[in-house]
Amino acid sequence: MEKPRLSESQEDYLKEIFKLRETNKSVSMQDLARKLDVRPPSVTGMIKKLCAMDLVEHEPYKGVQLTETGEKIALEVLRHHRLLELYLARHLNYSWDEIHEEAERLEHVISEKFEAAIADLMDHPTHDPHGDPIPTADLVIPDSPAMKPLSTIKGSKAIVIGRVMTQDKDILSLLSRLELVPGQQIELIKSEAAGIRVRVGDNQYLVPQTIARLIWCEDPST
Repeated sequence: MEKPRLSESQEDYLKEIFKLRETNKSVSMQDLARKLDVRPPSVTGMIKKLCAMDLVEHEPYKGVQLTETGEKIALEVLRHHRLLELYLARHLNYSWDEIHEEAERLEHVISEKFEAAIADLMDHPTHDPHGDPIPTADLVIPDSPAMKPLSTIKGSKAIVIGRVMTQDKDILSLLSRLELVPGQQIELIKSEAAGIRVRVGDNQYLVPQTIARLIWCEDPST
């Protein structure tokens, strides 16, 4: 696809706006500043540039929205990133807490030929190791089962982890050790003030609420 020449930083802004919209109705300047770890004046300046390029729209008190062109670019960068994460984990033996930073460096520089080659090698996967959907070559987000945070699921039941909504290396390393990873079936025992009690195989854990909010699961009751 043809697209304007953008800096890595500009592509990162578009990607993060798209990702924030997955869990937020609107994306504020403050949201972007926190997510990208930059100062609010820097966000304001970048959004003005992206508006001038017709890649985003911004109305005070209504947040930042991607234009059609901006969304296509965001999806392309996400496709690169998530394909790279899976390729690094599946073929280069990276652990899932290592792949994000490596993919961040590579996503901006790989060619469309390389992207197509690794997609073909991996038989055109639909999700990355964190359970995040990989946009198709036509830049469409594939279908995923309905999911919600572990912290919001009620009752005692068997559920399946579908997605982990963090790139924090320490949290990912911990979840890996506890086998709380996408595709894993767990038993939800009960919700407690300190967290969510779950059973994984023969082991039982109390998952703190702060981490339970990051573990998205398929809830059979919905």
